[in-house]
Amino acid sequence: MGKQVRIGIDVGGTFTDAVILDNDTYEIIAKKKIPTTHEEGVAVGVVRIISDLVNENGIAPEDVTFIAHGTTQATNALLEGDVASVGIIGMGTGFDSRSARSETQIGDIELAQGKYLKSYHRFIDSKELSPELIDSAIDGLRESGAEVIVASEAYGVDNNANELLVAGRAVDKGMYATCGHEISQLYGLKMRTRTAVVNASLIPKMIETANMTESAVRETNIKTDLMIMRCDGGVMSINEVRKRPILTMLSGLAAGVAGALMYEKVSDGIFLEVGGTSIDISVIKNGKVMIKYAQVGGHKTYLQSLDVRTLAIAGGSMIRMDSSGRTVSSVGPRSAHIAGLRYECFSDVDFSGGSIELISPRRDDPCEYVSIRTKDGDVYSLTLAGAANLLGYVPKGDYAYGSQSSNRSAWEVFGAYLGISAEEAAKEVMGQAIKTLKPVIEDLIADYELDRNFITLVGGGGSGSVVTYALAEDMKFTARIAKNAPYISTIGVALAMVREQVERTVVSPGEDDIKRIREEVIEKIVRSGANEATVDVTIEVDMQKNLLRAIATGATELRQKNLTAKELALDELSAIAAKSLNLEPEQVSLVQQTGRWRIFCGEETKKVLFGLLKQKRTSLCVIDREGTVRLRKTGAQCTRFCKNQIQTVFKAFMDENTTYSDANASIPRIFTFYREKVLDLSSLQTADQVLSLLQMETEYLTEDDEILAVAYR
Repeated sequence: MGKQVRIGIDVGGTFTDAVILDNDTYEIIAKKKIPTTHEEGVAVGVVRIISDLVNENGIAPEDVTFIAHGTTQATNALLEGDVASVGIIGMGTGFDSRSARSETQIGDIELAQGKYLKSYHRFIDSKELSPELIDSAIDGLRESGAEVIVASEAYGVDNNANELLVAGRAVDKGMYATCGHEISQLYGLKMRTRTAVVNASLIPKMIETANMTESAVRETNIKTDLMIMRCDGGVMSINEVRKRPILTMLSGLAAGVAGALMYEKVSDGIFLEVGGTSIDISVIKNGKVMIKYAQVGGHKTYLQSLDVRTLAIAGGSMIRMDSSGRTVSSVGPRSAHIAGLRYECFSDVDFSGGSIELISPRRDDPCEYVSIRTKDGDVYSLTLAGAANLLGYVPKGDYAYGSQSSNRSAWEVFGAYLGISAEEAAKEVMGQAIKTLKPVIEDLIADYELDRNFITLVGGGGSGSVVTYALAEDMKFTARIAKNAPYISTIGVALAMVREQVERTVVSPGEDDIKRIREEVIEKIVRSGANEATVDVTIEVDMQKNLLRAIATGATELRQKNLTAKELALDELSAIAAKSLNLEPEQVSLVQQTGRWRIFCGEETKKVLFGLLKQKRTSLCVIDREGTVRLRKTGAQCTRFCKNQIQTVFKAFMDENTTYSDANASIPRIFTFYREKVLDLSSLQTADQVLSLLQMETEYLTEDDEILAVAYR
């Protein structure tokens, strides 16, 4: 057996990407892009790219320990209206009967202009439920055009027997079926039913794709199970995809953030994944991505996914003129890909003597998009990537770095057309792009109350540098491009599952032995980047060999973590703290530490009111031993205490930072740090809730284990 590897595959609309990572170091061994095989089927492209990578790099099938892929198929199916019709059987009884009938009647959901998810409805009083009534309802729905059945009952999350009975009868009749309680355990019948309907509409197509992809991977002789990326950044088995395909919606976006945060030390910032046609913008706050309930056709669902704002501005975005044809009015939404044109900046062509022509990328588009015709009659697109290259935003060696001489010759023609210089033309175009992107970023900053002093823009995707540096310059933020940016989504897929194992020789292990090894393997897997909330532990006892084994598997935590980082010295950590707080190194000092965690504090004095007054500002940041900033706050307080001091020292610290009024007591927002864990208590409302949860979460700590706490109002 050779080197153990992980394979990640990202199936996009234009390209299918794959990477092979070393399972121990997480370093990239190989990477590859091929055009997505739409006509032959996505699975054909998946097996082709796997086979090419494995064969070219001498990887044996048995060396692959993990393989996963992210897909845009569920998202695309909804955008294109390529979904199955759904029949809903609603149930309820007594006082709730009338509202249950109304709340399970979802109607048609508009997915895009002129494209609908059609649903049909029948209602059965739960007290009268019988196989005959169920069969009659199913038959009626099928005759109406339903291809999949959804069973949804008032309070079905408390007792799912009736939903399961209905779904079982539908399956017996050869139909696909799903239950409301299988999709969400939350109350709220209407939203739960709507989420189940969206899920059901995807089942037939996703089952077909899952079967084809699974077969394709088996052809490569890889034995490990194929996993599929979820919209929350984890992965699930292909069998789960067959049941809950809705969870794959927006998974490509989750993969991009997951991959970027593996390499980048970002605590608060905006992640921009920029492709050729669109940009996906998401938020990182306190080292975590922001999650919200996804909407389909303007309707909320119980699907939790990343809060991502998508705009049709990217590297390949074309330049649009106003009706006069002489003034730049906007950038996009059409791209060079849509128009079937080549980029000016990636062409080895002298455009001198060429002419500007306004075209319609699609038949129904206005004739307002800029193209350039060479002296030889070939037509190219002027793009946002070209503007960024001309203005020096794209560094040499970057994926989006183009042919500088060809690009300049094209933009000189465009500048002459506008009566200005090439640089002035490029600045106008970049300004229009920023004008569109900036309000969306401002909205995200406001929605999540980000501290503008600590925001970093992180660029990912092949065109990350095209917009990230220009935006940061305009908004006065720091910026960086993620490592391996063009493959960042694919890397996120490859790193989406973590597995760890601990073995001990123990004669007749008891309860304490099992608790101890369980705690050890959880700490180990969290250190490797798994989200503790997703960790499953299996305990094995081999009495013949006196062997006690704990195996843990878990989904990758969506946070910044440098997987190959080493522990840094104090002066290195201090320098990182100063940079993250926008201070000089001599202005920060280490104030608390325990285990993995270090808390640095800094103070600066600013002049206000035209310099008449001085104002002191204290900032605090929490950094782990590898130099990853996990929390930054202005005006925060911190303390250190032992587990046995939760009810004394910690409680007193919380009281000191509580604001009292005649109406109530307002507790501070609190984070705690211990061992390998960050515990976010900031959303809790009462001191009792904080104390209770902290006691539960620290159950396995020893009485003398130290905990750090940060509080802010």
